[in-house]
Amino acid sequence: MKNKDLLKIAEEFGNPVYVYDSEKIIAQYKRLTNAFKQVKNLKVNYAVKALSNINVLKLLTNEGSGLDTVSIQEVQLGLKTGIAPEKIIFTPNGVSISEIEEAVKLGVQINIDNLSVLEQFGSKHPTIPVCIRINPHIMAGGNSNISVGHIDSKFGISIHQMPHLLRIVENTGMNINGIHMHTGSDILDIEVFLYASEILFEAAENFKNLEFLDFGSGFKVPYHENDIETNIEELGEKLSKKFNAFCKKYGKELTLAFEPGKFLVSESGFFLVKVNSIKQTTSTVFAQVDSGFNHLIRPMLYGSKHEIVNITHPTKNKRFYSVVGYICETDTFATNKRIAEITEGDILAFKNAGAYCFSMASNYNSRFRPAEVLWHKGEAKLIRKRETFEDLIANQVEVEL
Repeated sequence: MKNKDLLKIAEEFGNPVYVYDSEKIIAQYKRLTNAFKQVKNLKVNYAVKALSNINVLKLLTNEGSGLDTVSIQEVQLGLKTGIAPEKIIFTPNGVSISEIEEAVKLGVQINIDNLSVLEQFGSKHPTIPVCIRINPHIMAGGNSNISVGHIDSKFGISIHQMPHLLRIVENTGMNINGIHMHTGSDILDIEVFLYASEILFEAAENFKNLEFLDFGSGFKVPYHENDIETNIEELGEKLSKKFNAFCKKYGKELTLAFEPGKFLVSESGFFLVKVNSIKQTTSTVFAQVDSGFNHLIRPMLYGSKHEIVNITHPTKNKRFYSVVGYICETDTFATNKRIAEITEGDILAFKNAGAYCFSMASNYNSRFRPAEVLWHKGEAKLIRKRETFEDLIANQVEVEL
């Protein structure tokens, strides 16, 4: 997308506003599938939690993607797109057995990561195919909050609990059709995936009726110009060889599955905000914008870095700014960032705003959540309306006091 396209969208739909480039999403999907073209059966399940707008789900399912879901509501969103239930995998954590059984009724693939739940489910539903999420005890990811495969993680069944796991499967007669793992997000070193794959292959040998192995995701995307990223092409070449060799040893052509979220949608997204004022203190120049961490919490929550550009005056000399929001507590998007000189009323674009941005937005400070726009085939399509005061109070119930 060009600056002029983004400026036109800001003018037409107001700001703040999220914008997603469908062409980039499709390109990332094709890049991943091409990297693993040596695998006979490849399945990509888009991680709905990254960006759950139903139009984005439709875009990806139209390309052949399945869906990775973590709540019954995400399952329902997926089904609303018209996708077949068997193309959805349900990978919750810490939910009740009743929620899992609700997913069973909807016909989706179940993925269980808890020995207690596994035993309860297997005793009641021994014939229903189940995938098991393994914790490989590998510390990986760009932040402790998104590293989920280490020894103290709440996710997955410890690889060291395999004897207990196998006893449950044997005693219940369960049908285990998949093995899954996910070590974290923003993983740069492909050796992490290759090392973890050996653990998954070894675990898989304990089960005779597998249909797929799910390697999770966590591929790192570039966050600024010349930033490093996961080498998907190299990973595809090396992991495909290992996977094909394992299938030959196993005696069956299995499906290789991934569940990317950020990799598919992060770079497609732009978050557009308007500068309300420039405020200079004794040591800092603040660019105060018409948004806050209620709309984009990642910098405050994870310390994530989003490249910020002045698309109104991109060629002006760069100066140092701290970009801050309007929430009534510390609300910093960036500190001492070099940005083309900003004046009040300028539109700033936050890049890499496609993943875990709108999906984590809230109404904190009773602010409205912004609109979402899909840039598709050269046309801006509104895919979520900006909230109104009526939306804010829709579920509140007034009582006599």
